[in-house]
Amino acid sequence: MPLLTPTVLHTERLLLRWLDERDVDAHFAVFSDPEVTRYWSASPWTERAQAVEAIADTLANYADGSGLRFGIVLQATGELIGNASLHHFFEQNRRCEIGYALGSRHWGQGYAYEALHALIGHGFEALDLNRIEADIDPRNGASGRVLEKLGFRKEGYMPERWIVHGEPADTVNYGLLRRYWDAT
Repeated sequence: MPLLTPTVLHTERLLLRWLDERDVDAHFAVFSDPEVTRYWSASPWTERAQAVEAIADTLANYADGSGLRFGIVLQATGELIGNASLHHFFEQNRRCEIGYALGSRHWGQGYAYEALHALIGHGFEALDLNRIEADIDPRNGASGRVLEKLGFRKEGYMPERWIVHGEPADTVNYGLLRRYWDAT
């Protein structure tokens, strides 16, 4: 597991920072939105306690080095609009998985690309990763376009890998090697 220290990443419009207890309500707002959780393997949150538990898990992940979740904050307003994470670190292989969620009213404005670009750069530079992996529902075309714009390559298709809202759902696997990233 990598040694994680509190970090803030800056982009043109965003600030990516560690989450803490002050973010519970904004975090709940993101994950209680059915549009956000449409392709997730969990239903929309219905209780604030779910956000409290998620933030507590995030803090524990920081402490043990098992996951790094940044809150995505609009610099202009200070509003937390989503999160982006690196998790499931495999230290020997210098790889991990990436995840992200953005409040639906902030879709289509380039925020996901901007946040993930900063996070990936941090992963390859500060954490010395060699590979970052993602898996998405193939019906989530917007997410696939963001990953491909960032340089991820489709590497596989797995039918009925997840159960999403009680129904089997397929997944598309993506990978980004550091050498792909460095070549752009």
